[in-house]
Order: sequence, then structure tokens, then C-alpha cells
Amino acid sequence: MKFFLIFIFIFTLSCSTIKVVKNHGVLSLESKSKKIHINKSNANDIISILGPPSTKSTFDENTWIYVESTKVNQSIIKLGKNKIEKNNVLVVRLNNRGILKKKDFYDLHEMNDLKFTENITKKKYSNNSFVYTFLTSLREKINAPTRRRNKD
Repeated sequence: MKFFLIFIFIFTLSCSTIKVVKNHGVLSLESKSKKIHINKSNANDIISILGPPSTKSTFDENTWIYVESTKVNQSIIKLGKNKIEKNNVLVVRLNNRGILKKKDFYDLHEMNDLKFTENITKKKYSNNSFVYTFLTSLREKINAPTRRRNKD
């Protein structure tokens, strides 16, 4: 029995120290990004080196975004919580002909240095604007005949 408990304890201890790496996105993004060159590489070159983009910009179809994220489980003391080891982002901007005009590479430390001007985003409208008031009164007038019918 004693041998069995020691075996289970050692087995559990050794299993929990195995490092589990979870990759997401393009592997080795930094080294692959060095293979594409401004004013020389085109969209086909970028796709062959990096693959299809992780996402494209909502506002500009010629802005492609590539992401690499690596998470590793921490020690037993930290209860195996995941730690972000790599978080790289490559923003590629193409001109109208599909030739690379700009590339920006951000790593984990550069993204931590990003500053936000305000903690809260304020609305640029108020609920009591003219349009809101007008549409509310119009809705009440449209619904008024149905209320009368329901009471009868």
C-alpha cells in the first residue's frame, strides 16, 4: 500500500510538471515577417509565406492582420494557470496593386506599452435628441389605436 501511494504521488507530480504549449495563429511570425519586403513583395508572396491573414481590416480591405499567440502552463505553485509567452501581431498594408507598402510588427512588450486616453468611451449622442423624441412620439401614436382596441 505504501509503495502504491508513493507511486501515485510521483506519477502525479511528474505529470503536472510537463510543459503544455498551446499555439494559435502563424507559427514563428517574426522570422517569417522578415522574408517579406516593402515595395518588393506582393499579396501572393505574402500568402505563400504567411498563409491567409488571420483577419482583414473592417475599414480597409488592403490591410491584413496576422497573429501569433503562445500560451504555456505555469508551475504547480500557480496551479497550472496559462501564461502568455508570445503575443505577436503583424499588420500588413498593401497598395491598390497588391504590393506591400507598409508592415508593422508588434510583440508582447510593445502591446503592453499602448496607452489609452480614457477609461470609458462616451456616447456621441443622447437619448433625448430630437430624432429619438420624434420617433418615440411617432411610435406612441401608431400604437395608440391598438391600445384602445385591447381595452374594448
